[in-house]
Formats: sequence, structure tokens, C-alpha cells
Amino acid sequence: MPSNHCKMKTIVMDNAELLPFIINELEKTPGKTVTLPLRGRSMRPFLEDGRDMALLTLATNPKVGDAVLAEIHPLHFVLHRIIRIDGERVTLRGDGNLACEYCLLSDIKATALGFFRKGRKQLDSTSGRKWLVYSWFWTRLYPIRRYLLFLLHPHIPQRFIKQRQG
Repeated sequence: MPSNHCKMKTIVMDNAELLPFIINELEKTPGKTVTLPLRGRSMRPFLEDGRDMALLTLATNPKVGDAVLAEIHPLHFVLHRIIRIDGERVTLRGDGNLACEYCLLSDIKATALGFFRKGRKQLDSTSGRKWLVYSWFWTRLYPIRRYLLFLLHPHIPQRFIKQRQG
């Protein structure tokens, strides 16, 4: 009996190639959404590289606190939180970062509607209570963030520590 299951093929592409295509698709169809696997460590501790996905839509009215996809240099994109808007100038910072990055409002391409975390099928909406409470606390912990990040995700690989002990 034939199987109704399709085999899914995974293609890995550089962000510089993939993200302009995704942005173009979002611009062609306002209201459209795209689910994007997350890469990088800048939104730790709650969003993890290769584990979580973001549900994105075209950015129409970005505001402070939003998690956005922004092009900070030609073909260099980040998914970070807006921490300040001064006129057209935007200051961004990843939740797992200590330094800020900058762009213009016109460089903000998409807004995260939510995140699929830890393999779940349920969306953690950025307008939901859970995300808003987390965001409120985490952004106010910035002065001690470096210590919290180190405790949550030590930068010394465990295999190195075990080798040194043995």
C-alpha cells in the first residue's frame, strides 16, 4: 500500500541569501507570515540556536520592546529587540547580548508575532502574558545581565573542564 507521507528535504542557506527572499515574499503579500528557524545565540537564554523558530510578519509599525528582523549592514540581518527609537534611528539589542546594534526604521523588515520554543507546536505569542512578563523583567535586568548569562550558559565547554580534571 502506498504511503501518504512525503519526504521533506531540508536545504541550508546563508541568511544573506534566504532572508532577502523571505522579506520580498512578506512585502508582496501583506498579512502573510513566515516561520523561520533561529540561528545564533543573541536571543539567549529563552530562544536557542537550531531549536526554536520565529513566526514573522512584515514590520508595519515597530515600537520599543518588539523583537524584529533588521538589516544592520547590507545583507547582515539580526533578530533583536528594539530598545530605543530616536526619530529614524533605532537601537537594537539581543536578549543574550551586552552590546547594542543600530539601524534605521526603514531597515526593520519584519516583526516577530511569536516563537515556537523547545519543539512545541504552540506559539508563544509576543502579545501574550508570558512573553510580556518575561520581556518586562529581562529588559530591566540589563545591568546584571552579563552575570546571569554566564550562570545560565557558561562559556567554558564542559568537555574542556572534564579534560583538565582528568
